[in-house]
Amino acid sequence: MRTEVNFAQTAKSRAQLEKEKEAVEKRLLEFDKILKQTAESKRVSLGQLSAVSKQLETRVTYIRTLSSEVALINKEITETEGRIKALENDLKNLKEEYAKMVYTSSKLNQGLTMTTFVFSSSTFKQFYMRLKYLKQYTDARKKQVEQIEKVTADLAAQRIRLEDKKEEKQQVINKEEEQRRQLARSRTDQQKIVSTLERQEVDLRKKIAEAKKQQQNLNNLIKRAIEEEIRRAEAEAKKANSTATKASGSSIPLTPEAAALSNSFAGNKGKLPWPVESGFISKRFGTHPHPTLKGIVEDNDGVDIQTNPNAQVRAVFDGEVTKVATVPGYGGTILIKHGEYYTMYSKLKVVSVKSGDKVKAKQVIGQVYTNKEGVAEVHFETWKGLQPLDPSTWLAGR
Repeated sequence: MRTEVNFAQTAKSRAQLEKEKEAVEKRLLEFDKILKQTAESKRVSLGQLSAVSKQLETRVTYIRTLSSEVALINKEITETEGRIKALENDLKNLKEEYAKMVYTSSKLNQGLTMTTFVFSSSTFKQFYMRLKYLKQYTDARKKQVEQIEKVTADLAAQRIRLEDKKEEKQQVINKEEEQRRQLARSRTDQQKIVSTLERQEVDLRKKIAEAKKQQQNLNNLIKRAIEEEIRRAEAEAKKANSTATKASGSSIPLTPEAAALSNSFAGNKGKLPWPVESGFISKRFGTHPHPTLKGIVEDNDGVDIQTNPNAQVRAVFDGEVTKVATVPGYGGTILIKHGEYYTMYSKLKVVSVKSGDKVKAKQVIGQVYTNKEGVAEVHFETWKGLQPLDPSTWLAGR
């Protein structure tokens, strides 16, 4: 009989591909929503360029995913065609075997009917043996017929499956072609925005210079707040005769509770929830060339996450609020301590906590500010002592 084809690996690939596709489709919807809101301001901005660029990047990933799906369906079609061919051969062989069985039986009985063959026995023993043979013969024919029926039904099901797969393939191809058309439109939109921003070079240079001063003011605020926390910790440790402990690799005296919190924060690197539920990183950590101005670089001690207007901002880990302030260019700003680690949230229009408050992971601490260009963006930083870290390496993947 035919060998069953193993679909386990294909099924796994299918499940993984569906999961990836669902995630990309969700991200595309987020970007569409954010882009629509920035476009409503009727003012071309870097935020709009970031949204279009991220949408374009994600759409390329989506097209790649759809292409993989087409390849997977082609594989499934080939496997199904192979099953159909195997079933057709099985059915042909079964029918031939059945015909041979009937022919052989007829020859053995010399043209007599089975009933006549049994009752023409000359002895009881012969009668018994012929009766037993009749039962075996009947069972064999019945089993053969059942196998023929089963293979016939399976063959019909596989032919239906094949047609379904061909239809599914065409639907995915149609979707892929539509996404390629949208990709072309996104590239055109991106180029228009870049051209418009290039014509605003003088204004952009002023904004960049102002943003650098604001970033420095923010850094000074953070460093002063952390230095104050370090001095307080050292003073308390000295007062307690140095009974405070230190987290692994820490140079800051910590109480046992603070050390445990610090180690827990470090252990969750790459797993922290995002400070907003939806959005994307519009400005990365570190030094990067300006997206439209040649020869201009921008520095960022954190990441900027573009999101929806009025989005709630959340603490990414358990901790204590150590500083709440308003910084020019960054609006409401919150600094939260997690042992020797700190997280900072700014560009808030609403602050829902105060200094000294204990917060939990995912607790709402404020609301994001939306600027005149329709861009809602939260600035997020992570520090270890006085050293800024790349927040993207601490947040869970999206």
